[in-house]
Amino acid sequence: MKVLVTGAAGFIGFHTSKRLLEDGHEVIGLDNVNDYYDINLKKDRLKILRGHAQFAFYENNLEDKEAVENLFKKETPQRVIHLAAQAGVRYSIQHPEVYIQSNIVGTFHILEGCRHNQVEHLVYASTSSAYGLNTKYPFSVHDNVSHPVSFYGATKIATESMAHSYSHLYGLPTTGLRFFTVYGPWGRPDMALFLFTKAILASEPIDVYNRGDMVRDFTYIDDIVEGLSRIIEKAPAPDPDWSGDAPSPASSSAPYRLYNIGSNAPVPLMDYIREIEKNLGMEAKLNLMPMQDGDVRKSHADVEDLIRDFDYAPKWNIKDGIKNFIQWYTDYYKVNLPTH
Repeated sequence: MKVLVTGAAGFIGFHTSKRLLEDGHEVIGLDNVNDYYDINLKKDRLKILRGHAQFAFYENNLEDKEAVENLFKKETPQRVIHLAAQAGVRYSIQHPEVYIQSNIVGTFHILEGCRHNQVEHLVYASTSSAYGLNTKYPFSVHDNVSHPVSFYGATKIATESMAHSYSHLYGLPTTGLRFFTVYGPWGRPDMALFLFTKAILASEPIDVYNRGDMVRDFTYIDDIVEGLSRIIEKAPAPDPDWSGDAPSPASSSAPYRLYNIGSNAPVPLMDYIREIEKNLGMEAKLNLMPMQDGDVRKSHADVEDLIRDFDYAPKWNIKDGIKNFIQWYTDYYKVNLPTH
């Protein structure tokens, strides 16, 4: 297949593109390579992807309607994996306008590109942040999500609604994936694992919100990519059992599906920190902080629908996942760990 991957220089986009190339697909990468975090990390990811003959790359903004239109016309991708977005819960509190442009306007341009170019299947990234004030665990895609606590989460819920309207109006098959705290090698520097590792190595304190009383469904990147590689192959059909009398948000009378993609094994934040300490051979200095605006205390993914439809089985635990990340981090940044 020829697959367009937006956000190809990003963490999940890089790993997804790499897997698709290894599986023999042709990949068209799109990214604006912005400076939300270290551009060199993005460039190094792209360098690896450019080593594949079946990879082509375009550096453009999703908000540039003409550039996106031209890309679709020129490359005519069969499938699209839309991962590009302005990420970050905390950043959305200070810079909400960026999220409108990137997440709402950018997604609209991708939907238009798919609609006008006979794309067979659009898979797009949503987020566990959609669950907001929900406290029924594990989080289920069949539950209502109308109470987001971050603007980031709100924009992602909006993209799910936008995708559904295109599935309904134009028959565009769309699959939305709510990602749960993805981590691993080549990860984002603004995420907890990266921040904690960097600070501990520098003997600096780490900010631990809600005084450490947090639980996360940490999901290793290889489990995410395995799921994506299966999902892109199978476009959704209308759900014959769907009813407007009791509408499930997870499916539709249109070719539309929503799934959680997570480990289904929530881990207390303090256990996660201890695992990092163990791998570094250093103790963290904890700066215990109150709960931050836009954050939630606990996340836990119900992935039963993904297991049923795609035989998805998350395999990675934090012990092996963190070990792999630390190995990558120390190699990439040429760090010598203390010897005891």
